[in-house]
Amino acid sequence: MISLEEAVTARLESHGERFEVLVDPDAALEIKRGEFDGELEEVIAAEDVFEDASRGDRPAETALEEVFGTTDPLEIIPQVIRDGEIQITAEQRREMQEQKHKQLINRITRNAVNPQMDDAPHPPERIESALEETDFRVDPMEPVGTQVDDALDALKPVIPIRFDEVTVAVQVPADYAGSAQAKIRQFGELEREEWQNDGGWVGVLTFPAGMQNEFYDLVNEHTSGEAETRIIKDEDEIQTR
Repeated sequence: MISLEEAVTARLESHGERFEVLVDPDAALEIKRGEFDGELEEVIAAEDVFEDASRGDRPAETALEEVFGTTDPLEIIPQVIRDGEIQITAEQRREMQEQKHKQLINRITRNAVNPQMDDAPHPPERIESALEETDFRVDPMEPVGTQVDDALDALKPVIPIRFDEVTVAVQVPADYAGSAQAKIRQFGELEREEWQNDGGWVGVLTFPAGMQNEFYDLVNEHTSGEAETRIIKDEDEIQTR
C-alpha cells in the first residue's frame, strides 16, 4: 500500500450515493485507460471504499450491492476509478507536476546526446535550462512516457539534441573480471562477451547514449580505472577478441 500523502481521491457519484477511494495518481490514470497491470493492493492507500474519505465515513453495504453488485473493495475500487473522477488538490497537482518534471528531465538526460559535440551526453542542468526556454509544460495528469516526444520536439529549436543508443566494448583485467563483469553486464543489453585466456573479460554492451558517463564511472569504480573501453561505431565491429 501507499501512504495517504501519496494518494489522490477517485470519486464516483451514482444512485444518489457518493463513493471514494484512495489511490496512487499514476496508477489511477493507468486503470482509467485500461493499461494497469500491477497489483491493486500496492497502489491504494486503503483497502476500503468511503462515502467521504477525508472523514473516513463509509457507505452502507446495501448501497455497495445496489451500485456495484458486491461489497468487496478490491472489485469496487477499479470501478470507482474507471467510472468516476480523479480529485486532486492544488498542492497535490503542484507536487505531481514537480515530480514528473524531474522524471522527464531524467528520462531525456539518459537517452539524449548532442550531435554537434560528437554525440556527447547533455548534462541534466542543460536540459532543464533549455526546457525552461520553451512553451512546454509537464502535464501532471499524463504519464511521463507519453510526454517525452513532445518535450524533445520543443527542445530541438533550442539545443542540438537527439535520442540515440551507444555500443561500447569494455575489456576488464583478470584481477577485477570476476566481480566487475557481473556489475557491468547489467548496465545495458549485452551484445557479446568472452573470457580471455588470461582470465580477463571482454563485453560489448548497448545502452542509451546519455548514460555514457554513468557507465564509465561504473567501470572505473569496479576496475580501479584499469579497464579499457571503446565505442563501437559499426555493427560489424560488434565482436570480442
